[in-house]
Amino acid sequence: MTLMLKEHAMTRLAPLALIGLMAAPVQALDLTKMSDAERQAFRAEVRAYLMENPQVILDAVAVLEERNAAAQENADLTLVSDNADAIFNDGYSWVGGNPEGDVTVVEFLDYRCGYCAKAFDEVKELITADGNIRFIVKEFPILGQASLDSSRFAVATKIAAGDEAYDLMHEALMKYRGSTKPAALSRLAASLGLDPEPIVAALKDPQVDAAIRANHDLAQKLQINGTPTFVFGDQLLRGYVPLNAMEQIVEEQREG
Repeated sequence: MTLMLKEHAMTRLAPLALIGLMAAPVQALDLTKMSDAERQAFRAEVRAYLMENPQVILDAVAVLEERNAAAQENADLTLVSDNADAIFNDGYSWVGGNPEGDVTVVEFLDYRCGYCAKAFDEVKELITADGNIRFIVKEFPILGQASLDSSRFAVATKIAAGDEAYDLMHEALMKYRGSTKPAALSRLAASLGLDPEPIVAALKDPQVDAAIRANHDLAQKLQINGTPTFVFGDQLLRGYVPLNAMEQIVEEQREG
């Protein structure tokens, strides 16, 4: 953009400045080589051009944003590739949907995150309607003690009562906004038909905190600092993604 602006500006310079630039075309592009008069005229004409053509600035910003987005996408592809085992096959995260699905979707979530709650029903609809998606939940509590309590209870539920119990608890916690003390979460478990005692006991299992800590370590490697964050196949997507966009991304993964 700088060269383009200078080319436009050079055609509008005052006569004396323009003659000076033409006499030394290579040096003319270097403001440090210009005389004070040439520099002042150059700046004035650049400013005048931009004031008359402000869309040039917007066009340049758009190009910059596109380049930054492309660079981020390429960087994210590398991050996913370098950490694929930890993302897709960590051995402790809950796996739902179709375990043999041809596309894997991973979600880093926090139970107290409003956008995670907003995405929950849409993610569920995506997985149910598609039927061929392998879905992995990464417990990633980042919004305070209530978030951590909820994730610990969810992980303890999986350890103590298995995947189906975790699925029930996960969905309940996505909609739950009450106390997260063990007694309150025990009542929530009981309302789901689960025995809360072994779950509470499992809260002391070192695997609970180890799983959450591993997810935080992985998120740091992936440069994730917010929820929800998704991995669709080889694509890393930060933030809420509406259902129609998720469907399109899944199709792109299949076609790719």
